[in-house]
Amino acid sequence: MNRQWILVRRPAGLVDDSSFELRSGPVPTPGPGEALVRVVWLGFDPTQRGWLNDGPNYMDPVPLGAVMRGPGVGRVVASRSPEYAVGDWVCGMVGWQDYAIASGQGLLGLNVVPPGIDPKAMLGLFGPTGLTAYFGMIDIGKPSPGDTVLVSGAAGATGSIAGQIAKALGCRVIGIAGGEVKCAWVTDVAGFDACIDYKAEDVEAGLRKLAPEGIDVFFDNVGGTVLDAALATIAERARIVVCGGISSGYDVGEPPPGPRNYLQLGLKRARMEGFIFLDYVDRFPEAFGRLHEWLSQGQLVYAEDVQEGFELAPALLRGLFEGRNLGKQLLRIAPDPEAPAPG
Repeated sequence: MNRQWILVRRPAGLVDDSSFELRSGPVPTPGPGEALVRVVWLGFDPTQRGWLNDGPNYMDPVPLGAVMRGPGVGRVVASRSPEYAVGDWVCGMVGWQDYAIASGQGLLGLNVVPPGIDPKAMLGLFGPTGLTAYFGMIDIGKPSPGDTVLVSGAAGATGSIAGQIAKALGCRVIGIAGGEVKCAWVTDVAGFDACIDYKAEDVEAGLRKLAPEGIDVFFDNVGGTVLDAALATIAERARIVVCGGISSGYDVGEPPPGPRNYLQLGLKRARMEGFIFLDYVDRFPEAFGRLHEWLSQGQLVYAEDVQEGFELAPALLRGLFEGRNLGKQLLRIAPDPEAPAPG
């Protein structure tokens, strides 16, 4: 059977299990030019919460009654396509289900994982997470050697990579994360120069102590009061990278109040800019190459928060907004990726 999480109600606030219904149906049969994929890993990102809202976004909302959209990797178990061989690992938008149909590669298709790459890394470092960190830091942040760079959500999948990119480029990097364990990982493992625990410290006071000359680049994944604290401490000509706003929960309805310290952008002649990694499709090979180089040289590490059990999918999406994960949130839903096609 093919288990599927179906969106049955648009959530207000945090995702809860009642927004989805777990259903089972027959395993799909691939047609000409198609392949059947046994999904093994699902990946979770805060942006998936935004896809549940019936409003404008960079992707259309997930329709009610449809399988929840989500990235994953799996193994081809049957094929009627020359693009896919049985046993190939593929990655892409498989959805929250056990089996998916691959009908072609490319930006919106399921792509064969390159040899030598850990398949689940295609959901993190070599997927949207790493691409977002790369283009946000390189193209929007534009760090220079000697700059002081601040990253919020520094123990998260994207923030941790963004900060390490800045570090590899010769910057001094400060992180913001929640809790002693995460802050220790940010400095001791990811190699940031310092990390502020927003749960136990005054963020603005910490920034003034750690960066008395101001913040040159702020890579923001959080928004809210953390953004206010950063804006209060920016240097002249600072660049603020708007990557995410996880403090809002990506909820519908009345948006949270805007930043109180936005006039600092004018006083400091600073720039605040948003982006989406899909803006840079033609430069994906560049990003993959540099990320792989930094990884090979030991200048990048990445954490994976691995859980098991298909029934956990809604809770893991909700957990992103509750600070539960360290690094990339992954869910393994298949115990045996070598299993032959059913029937």
